[in-house]
Amino acid sequence: MFGATHNRFAFKYRNHFVVLTLICALVVGWQTALSQTTSSTQTADQRNESERSDALTGGRIETAEFAPNEPDIHITLNLPSFRLTLWQNGKEVKSYFVGVGMKQHPLYIGDREVNELIWNPAWIPPSSDWVLEISGVTPGEVIKASDPRNPLGKMKIPLGDRYLIHQAARTSDLGNLVSHGCIRMLLPDIYDLADKIIAARNTPVSPKRIAAAKRNLRTLVVSLEEPVPVDINYDTLVVEQGALHVYPDVYGRGTNKTAKLRAELQAVNVDVTSLSDQILRRILSRVTRRTQFVVETSSISEGRALEDGRVLPLIPRRRR
Repeated sequence: MFGATHNRFAFKYRNHFVVLTLICALVVGWQTALSQTTSSTQTADQRNESERSDALTGGRIETAEFAPNEPDIHITLNLPSFRLTLWQNGKEVKSYFVGVGMKQHPLYIGDREVNELIWNPAWIPPSSDWVLEISGVTPGEVIKASDPRNPLGKMKIPLGDRYLIHQAARTSDLGNLVSHGCIRMLLPDIYDLADKIIAARNTPVSPKRIAAAKRNLRTLVVSLEEPVPVDINYDTLVVEQGALHVYPDVYGRGTNKTAKLRAELQAVNVDVTSLSDQILRRILSRVTRRTQFVVETSSISEGRALEDGRVLPLIPRRRR
């Protein structure tokens, strides 16, 4: 149709009405494209925001006991806080502290999903430079669970594209950049997470088979009928339940800036009139690689952000 009318249109292009119509169409098209770009940017920003942000929760995070046969579950991880959380029916069920990918091998930020759970997994080393530096390991070979060269431990939960949740080598992995793009959890924690996923989804695998897989070294793969969504975000400046948390910028992404901190507070209607850039810089300077700065927003509004703020460890100290 366009080809049949093209010549007639060319002869009429001097008509002012046609020219005006074209200009209007171009303007509308430009505005639509701009709107779509802005919408896409906002969506990306929202995806990168901590699931605990008051901007999303309204200042309240509900908790609940885990309930079997309730399939509405999802997993979140705000990487700078090293805190992975299982949610059920929109409520927090259980949180675990984890280790994540090194700065030179960062963990993927964005949406993933769990489609299967694997006990006693084999490891197939990828064709990566870091694998070539390991003595006695060849890219592409199948290294069984019983082989001491296998770094995955007793369990892995694939997230797609070679990203995994798997057993941590030691307790000191928690709160640290220790892996090649994976999430590490202590063995009791990853077992607990897997057990809850299976119970929530009523997955047809017997407790007896799972118990056997925990005892022996035979591989057990359990597929899920519906994937479990996983949201991995990177948010270092978060107001959570009325308290500002400043986490370390562990990947050096330039997120801990005074302008960003001021904007985060304003986004949840915190009065920042008493906050100078100097005070904001002092708040940010109190955060170290393994600590966070926490202060109630009421203290910020009263001009007592520095006096009332606390420096806390990222990973709570475990009782002996």
